[in-house]
Formats: sequence, structure tokens, C-alpha cells
Amino acid sequence: MPPPMPSSSADPKSKFLVLVTGEIAYAEMTSTSTMYCKYFFNYGPDWRFLSGIEEGISLTATRARHHNRIVLNTQIEATFQSTNPFRWPQLVVACYGPDAFGNDVIRGYGSTHLPTVPGKTERKIPVFTPVASTVMHKLIGFFTGRRAEYVDPRIVATSEGREVTRVQTEGLITANFNVIIKDLKKYGYDCVPQSMSQASEATMPLFPDEDKPAQKYSPPPQDMPTSSVQVHYEEPEEYRPITTESDPPSNVEPYDSDQQNVHPLDEND
Repeated sequence: MPPPMPSSSADPKSKFLVLVTGEIAYAEMTSTSTMYCKYFFNYGPDWRFLSGIEEGISLTATRARHHNRIVLNTQIEATFQSTNPFRWPQLVVACYGPDAFGNDVIRGYGSTHLPTVPGKTERKIPVFTPVASTVMHKLIGFFTGRRAEYVDPRIVATSEGREVTRVQTEGLITANFNVIIKDLKKYGYDCVPQSMSQASEATMPLFPDEDKPAQKYSPPPQDMPTSSVQVHYEEPEEYRPITTESDPPSNVEPYDSDQQNVHPLDEND
């Protein structure tokens, strides 16, 4: 009995790969000097996580005295596989830190898409926190340590329900990415700046109009007899000048502005 043939879905060549490595370098926060960061990836249903660290957490870091940065240095490594670039993977971060009473509270959410261009890229991720709906809830959250936060942090990577959420800015997080993309041109996508202005390497379909050869203009032969009939063109009546009785006569001299007819006054006046 012959061995079963492998299915086309298991063929690794039928999908493209995205390999990303890097780090969450540092944070510049306005409301805290001590924090740690959790990160994870959010991607569409056509994507598959192959290897790497899908979720991670950094060490607790404190702002240095000589600069306004909280150095995190959290490593990132992931490999994705897909056939459709829809809902490209995003890096989602959630920052936490102690408050005045020692409670661990949310310090900011942020998200950014992974770079779509191979090579090294630096991204600035804006960080924000949700605002309480009322002043009473804000005071209760301040004393109890239960501030307004999202049940699922992945909501920051989507657009559903974001228009009804009030947020405030907390700072920026800097992340560095090193991206390798393989077999993306096989699906008709080109993301390399050096080759985007050139012809794509992907095979494009042949349209029906291209099957027919283009009709070129051929000049008439030189020995063709020419017609000796002369055509007389007469100007239409609507374009001819019309003279009416109201036109001034042609023998009237034009008025000279330099000549002034001054009448001397009578001595009796």
C-alpha cells in the first residue's frame, strides 16, 4: 500500500514567515518612577504563533537620577506564520507600579504593530490609562488601590468600544525590533523599500486584454495619389462683424486728453 500523500496545508512553503527579535528598552513616565511591564502579542485568526515567548514580564525598575528614563531591557522573540497579512501582529504592553499606599496599580497601556519592513526599527509606544467615570469612583480607587483598568488588556489592540473610553496620557515606551520576513512576495506583497519601485517578483495573472497584440499605427504609402480638389472655406455669418447705425462715423477724430478747451472769462464777469 503506497504511503499517504502529505496535505498542501502542511506544506511550509505555502505560507510566509515573520521572525521578530528585539527588546523593550526603556520608559519615560510622568506619574511614576518605579514600574514593571507585561507584554504579549495580539494577532488575527489567520496567523499562527510558531516559537518564541508569547507573553512575558520585565523586572521592576526605578528611574535613575541623571535622566528621566526607566530602563527595562526586556527581550522579545517570536516567530509567526500566515497566508494573509490581515490583522498583522501587534505588541501590547501593560505597565504596573506601586502607588502612595504600596498598592500595585495600573500605570499605562500601549500597543504597536510589528514593523512590516525587514531590518532594525525603533518604535515609540504611547502609554495611557483609563479615567474613572465619576469623581467619587476616582477617590475610592485612589484610597483602595482599585483604579479604573481594562478587564482584558488586548482591547487596546482593537477598535471595538474604544470610542466610549476616556483616557489620559502617561508617557512613552521605546521598543527596538529586528524583523526578518520570508516568502511574502509569493503572495503579491512587497515591503522592501529598495524594490517597491521596481517590478515585483510575484507572478501576476494574465488579463484578457493582454492576449491581443496592440494595434500599431501604420502610415499610408507614399505613392498614394493625392486629391487635387481645392476646398474653399467661407466664414459663417455668425462670426462676421455686424455694423449698425449706432456705430460712430469713421471720420470723427479721437479725443486728445492733453488738449484742453479753456475759455477766457469775460472781464464783466
